[in-house]
Amino acid sequence: TRVTTHIQRMASEQSNQDTTGALLGIGNPLLDISAVVDMDFVNKYGVEMNNAILAEPKHLPVYTELAAKDDVEYIAGGATQNSIRVAQWMSAPGTTSYIGCIGSDEFGERLKASLQSDGVRGLYLEDGTEPTGTCACLIHEGERSLIANLGAANAYQFSHIQAEEQTAVVEAAQFVYIAGFFLTVSTETITHVAQHIADQGKTFLMNISAPFLVQVFGEQLDAALYYTDFVFANETEARMLGETKGWGNDVATCALKCAALPKASGMRARTVVFTQGASSTIVAQNGVVKEYPVSPLSPEMLVDVNGAGDAFVGGFLASLVRGGNMDACVEAGHWAARVIIQRSGCTFPDTCDYEWSA
Repeated sequence: TRVTTHIQRMASEQSNQDTTGALLGIGNPLLDISAVVDMDFVNKYGVEMNNAILAEPKHLPVYTELAAKDDVEYIAGGATQNSIRVAQWMSAPGTTSYIGCIGSDEFGERLKASLQSDGVRGLYLEDGTEPTGTCACLIHEGERSLIANLGAANAYQFSHIQAEEQTAVVEAAQFVYIAGFFLTVSTETITHVAQHIADQGKTFLMNISAPFLVQVFGEQLDAALYYTDFVFANETEARMLGETKGWGNDVATCALKCAALPKASGMRARTVVFTQGASSTIVAQNGVVKEYPVSPLSPEMLVDVNGAGDAFVGGFLASLVRGGNMDACVEAGHWAARVIIQRSGCTFPDTCDYEWSA
């Protein structure tokens, strides 16, 4: 197919190329405040498991309450940042960069140190008035519910992406990934970068990220999807997209319909990748759906699914930047997700032992 041929061509072109700065992520940097809770705690804040929402005033006490727990963990988070950290872990040094906004505070310093230790080039805008964004991660029986308080992440300024250093990073990147959560912050930035990617024939990838984005920010999502070469989502987000668009809730059908939406760049067809937890991952391209089974993991090995989707994208991106074909990209994504769900939060061992097939 045209997409497969394009990826294979990229493989031959990139196999001997320097990948420095090849992958850029733009998003909402958050510090995850994570703890195991019971269902009474979950119900107290009126949230659902396996969901992500933006904090309302009624949710704000959750951060203090989680911080007081003995087993609380502070982990660098934010969907795009997670994916880029995982991609860098699986890639050659210097492959990745990340752009977002943090506060001038202790949590912001934690994020900068974390990103640096993970080998990602961080280009943070620092806001002097808003605190660094946080995400409450409520973990119950391996499932998670996320409550994001964007704080400084919501203060990202379009002028930052236009500055000389960031412009150079955007121009150097061959692949740009943005999670849908950034749609609530700066659609101007997304459009600016996506148009550059389309004009230059480079690769723009996006994640739908959460059902509420489809419901509440549908117009902004549609505008961004127009530029996408790759779209990621989980089955819940895929079904919400299908129901909103009138496609029904069959995940494979939704993938095909999404792949066929109008597209800015005619260089390649859009590829849609829908994960379904432990069920098969669905990939739609050129009117064809392929399913990729997920290797089963025994329940006692499952620690925390928070970050599984982000890790999948990270592995997928690492393979794509190397020039991997679709099978290789999905395999790397599945492997990365499998590693992350056996740990707390989106964390990984010091050394990546993934064996690349080529």
